[in-house]
Amino acid sequence: MWRFDKSILSQFDFFSIILIIPLVIMSHWLIGEAVPALADKQLAYVGIAFIVFLIVFVLPIRRMSWLIPFIYWGNIALLLGVEFFGHSRLGAQRWIDIPFINATIQPSEFVKPALILMLAYLIHKNPPPLHGYRLKDFLRISLYILLPFVLIAKEPDLGTALVLLLIGYGVLFYVGVYWKIVAAIVAGILLISPLAYKYGLHDYQKTRITDFLGAKPSYHVQQSIIAIGSGGWTGKDKENATQTQMKFLPIATSDFIFAFVVERTGFLGALALILLYAMLILHLLSLSIFNNDYFIKVVTVSISFMIFIYMGVNISMTIGYAPVVGVPLPMFSYGGSSFLNFMVLFAIMENLITFRYKDMYDKSGTKSFV
Repeated sequence: MWRFDKSILSQFDFFSIILIIPLVIMSHWLIGEAVPALADKQLAYVGIAFIVFLIVFVLPIRRMSWLIPFIYWGNIALLLGVEFFGHSRLGAQRWIDIPFINATIQPSEFVKPALILMLAYLIHKNPPPLHGYRLKDFLRISLYILLPFVLIAKEPDLGTALVLLLIGYGVLFYVGVYWKIVAAIVAGILLISPLAYKYGLHDYQKTRITDFLGAKPSYHVQQSIIAIGSGGWTGKDKENATQTQMKFLPIATSDFIFAFVVERTGFLGALALILLYAMLILHLLSLSIFNNDYFIKVVTVSISFMIFIYMGVNISMTIGYAPVVGVPLPMFSYGGSSFLNFMVLFAIMENLITFRYKDMYDKSGTKSFV
């Protein structure tokens, strides 16, 4: 049974949602200009994500926290399933076919919220001591970060694997790790990086790096830079946005959508978009910093790191400051999986914040929105 209390509105974090709405509206407008059919699909993804948001939001997540390890290991099983039963596209084995409905799933997308929840669960159960986690606890938590990293990198999907690695260790260092461990990791990275480049990367991944380091950017990046440079201060109207309308700009609705933004709205539009992301990231960090509940602390900082990494890498690659990888602009690029992931994470965050007091469940199991 449900007992609804309107005081829920006093706890709900509306500011995050207010910052997300203009991202969705602007994304729909631009995608509709480039490929109207994709805009209709994106609208459907937004609708599905909204329904999923509501479902996840009303779940008794704290009371169901014992399920989190099962969710995590279930996702690991799916990643192992990719290894044995996976479906290949363009040389990468990342998908599993769903029988009878002629569809596929990409388990690496589901691992992101599963890993974040698992980290929140582990850290909540065993908070860091005064000077941070020592070696034993650090290695134990590292296992949960490295396992999906290795399985996803092997597909190969190094972009997604590195995002998980950065989020996982970003959270771990944020909550506290003994300084000697941090120093040893930094030294290890500096020593191992040359070997990892030579023996750990596929040829196409090395090509992306050499293209990035070369004097002349790749064709995709060249067209992106032209689109960005042509936008000026206030952008061009639709008819004169030739890089997009004449299809010179590749993947204008997804990987290179930031270049499309600048071509249409200019420097001022790009600045407004970056400020929206910056406000969202800083707001999430503030929620984490000023909260002692490790569930909330870990989830909010994870989402902020995830947005920062996705935004930073996507924008950097469109202007030639990072290798071209398939990292979308968060909650902006066309695609359902990434947007749905973010909405699930925001729903979890909103649930943890709104129902954070111990008296949110009565003894009868009735959920009280207070």
